[in-house]
Amino acid sequence: MFVGITNTPRDYSWGSATAIAELLGTPASGAPQAELWLGAHPGSPARIIDGSMKHGVDNLAEWIADDRETAIGEHAQLPFLLKILAADGPLSLQAHPTLERARQGFDAENAAGIPLDAPNRNYKDPLHKPEVIVALSETFDALCGFRPVAEIRDIVALLEKWDTESDAPAPAVLAPLASRALADDDEGGILRSLVEWLLGGSEEVAALVSRVSALAEENEPAGEYAASLRTVRDLAGEYPGDPGIVTSLLLNRVTLSAGEALYLPAGNIHAYLKGLGVELMAASDNVLRGGLTPKYIDVPELLSVLDFESLPVPYLRPTFPSEGVEEFRPGVPDFVLARIHTELNERAAYRPDGAAIAICTSGSFEIHGERSDTTLERGQSVFITPEEGAITFTGVGTVFLAAPGAPA
Repeated sequence: MFVGITNTPRDYSWGSATAIAELLGTPASGAPQAELWLGAHPGSPARIIDGSMKHGVDNLAEWIADDRETAIGEHAQLPFLLKILAADGPLSLQAHPTLERARQGFDAENAAGIPLDAPNRNYKDPLHKPEVIVALSETFDALCGFRPVAEIRDIVALLEKWDTESDAPAPAVLAPLASRALADDDEGGILRSLVEWLLGGSEEVAALVSRVSALAEENEPAGEYAASLRTVRDLAGEYPGDPGIVTSLLLNRVTLSAGEALYLPAGNIHAYLKGLGVELMAASDNVLRGGLTPKYIDVPELLSVLDFESLPVPYLRPTFPSEGVEEFRPGVPDFVLARIHTELNERAAYRPDGAAIAICTSGSFEIHGERSDTTLERGQSVFITPEEGAITFTGVGTVFLAAPGAPA
């Protein structure tokens, strides 16, 4: 069964006013449009388009609750959430828990009687939230994971040089950052010490944030760390005085080109900065924040979740299982993302492992399953039940399809 679905983009303040509308060929609302959710997450379940169903249900969550076997087959729930994300400004620095930590935290907060909608609630559900982002815009900027400590030391040295050359040097303000970066400790210990100190809320940190922001504004960054220091300047304009401004210098700064992807597993601290992308994640709302936000930050819990290991940029390279199909498979059971792209009215085939959701981002397609057929135009989305089996796409354009995954 092919069931037409839609939703209203969420109007978070960091969203773009035009990017989602332009992608899908729909009118702009005049307000920020940050995320289009396509899934059964209770925070914003996809609406079932009139005429697609005969059971009188309004959204995917209701349908799955009403007829789980037909909708999703053997799965206990739809394990993924597909989004179109459009950032016109930085999102918060954040990380997500492992499945084990999410279960523990959820049970503990329930036992403590903390309401699910309380601003100091960390765990909204007992699930983890690994995620993949694939760039749709020409460029997509992000911070993701801790960079090598050697690079952090290089950046601190550059800040000290700028400070020395300034009209009013303040070496004592930078000294605590330098001493921690140069500590005789393993990389994980240095990174943990830096993050814990920056989130401690001291006057020493406040002075450092102000000084680093000023140095980035007064100097024109160049060389290897230019993008990182320009990001400091941008973040200082958005969140003046926020410790996340300095924390950003501890992280890999990456610019994806259209079609490139990142995989962000549990413990990876990250923030999307600007761009349009397709995001696919486990169906969870568990976020531990670490800066660039007015929202609650639980420092001890964040420190318990973060992976303090210096890692390369976590690119996720696609595989090519068949003609016209790219597959982004991170090796988790929750999801896999396929990109179907055809030209000259070609045909491509893909067999999802369970219920799937597809969105057409350009062109149009005839879609044939093992039980029924449908058409999909730019901007349209469809829920695909497991009984359809192998799906054939005939047309010109691009479709992104989300389905349950499996360990690599």
